Amino acid sequence: MKTDTIAAISTAMNNAGISIVRMSGADAVSIADRLYHSPGNNKKLKDQNSHTVHYGYIYDGEQMIDEVIVLVMKAPNSYTCEDVVEIDCHGGVIVTKKILNLLIKNGARPAEPGEFTKRAFLNGRIDLSQAEAVIDIINAKNDMALKSSVSQLKGNVMEKIKEIRGNIIRDVAFIEAALDDPEHIEIDGFGEELLERVNDNERDILKLLASFDNGRILKEGIKTVIVGKPNAGKSSLLNTLLGEERAIVTEIEGTTRDTLEESIYLGDIMLNLVDTAGIRNTGDFVESLGVEKAIKSARDADLIIYVVDGTRNLDENDREIISLIKDKKTIVLLNKIDAPSLISKKETEEAVKKPVIEISAKKALGLEKLEKEIKDMFFHGEITFNDEIYITNIRHKTALSEARDSLSQVRKSIEDNMPEDFYSIDLMDAYEALGRIIGESVGEDLVNTIFSEFCMGK
Repeated sequence: MKTDTIAAISTAMNNAGISIVRMSGADAVSIADRLYHSPGNNKKLKDQNSHTVHYGYIYDGEQMIDEVIVLVMKAPNSYTCEDVVEIDCHGGVIVTKKILNLLIKNGARPAEPGEFTKRAFLNGRIDLSQAEAVIDIINAKNDMALKSSVSQLKGNVMEKIKEIRGNIIRDVAFIEAALDDPEHIEIDGFGEELLERVNDNERDILKLLASFDNGRILKEGIKTVIVGKPNAGKSSLLNTLLGEERAIVTEIEGTTRDTLEESIYLGDIMLNLVDTAGIRNTGDFVESLGVEKAIKSARDADLIIYVVDGTRNLDENDREIISLIKDKKTIVLLNKIDAPSLISKKETEEAVKKPVIEISAKKALGLEKLEKEIKDMFFHGEITFNDEIYITNIRHKTALSEARDSLSQVRKSIEDNMPEDFYSIDLMDAYEALGRIIGESVGEDLVNTIFSEFCMGK
């Protein structure tokens, strides 16, 4: 593990009120002392208590660079468990870079992306799931995603994983001890006891796995694809939801020939909207490519909004769309209620067998019901957060799935009356898989990949 002193700018690189330049490592305080001058005395930062704040100036030789506030946090009670110094300077790009260059000139090296958090992980202050929560907090797109990430940062995922691993390793230890000392440790009938505990552990893992879809939606938003035949009002709906003329709307069928993607908030809900080409049989080669892309987008969606033109009867194009959406979460919008209708809400519901909301996309009528329907469909009527554990990371989901498969193999071995040492092999596989979530059994390459996604200075 690297133990040298690192430095980076921890705030955005633009003009602002203040900027923060951070150092971590054994020489952080001594490097800062070479540059820091306290007004009216020769106070040294190395002689000050940890977690103290100091006012002064940064000098390059005889030249004053800036008036600053310096924070000193000494090991092990810091973010990285190393000596950490943060210099709060005026928020100009030039002065901030100049201070960083001075730190590097005096013995620090530029930090790699995420290296401060990586050191916190390697020094045992946080586990890998908590480290990943840091980047999730930075990238949180809504309040629920933020709450979930903060909960993970507090250690709720780590604690649950450690609880399951503790249950598993106790059984492994008993089996190994019994096999080593059969005269003193009785193992007859242990399979039945073990089976009950395996079932309990698997139920806990399945509950975590079941949270993944909602966790992903909280973190990333609902991938929502708008489909319908040409001129049903899909682009008008997109424009109304966005509050701007993002998509071109004309009376000419086939105007939209490619997907348009935008993210919006509908109340507390984040929708990643995809407007698609009108689905119909067409001899136009370019338009047909757009139709194929629309069909693919619909297949990959979390939610489909099917816009039906209430001024036209359902036709073969609608029947193709109805077939496409039959196994998908779908809300049907019966559009153009501001014009004479040829199809009723009841007729539409009977045809599509999905929830139908009457709207006018052009006049923004009825859209308040859309938010309620989405909440009912995805969040049982309301979006709440009661310290539930949500799995939001595909890496965690993969490890949990592997652990579940290993426990299923243990159950099979018990039911087939296999020797006890077979139990240990699969139990240890489950233990190792869960360990990858919290970083207790991961390789250096994976650790480096995870932290490479962080911003510089974090």
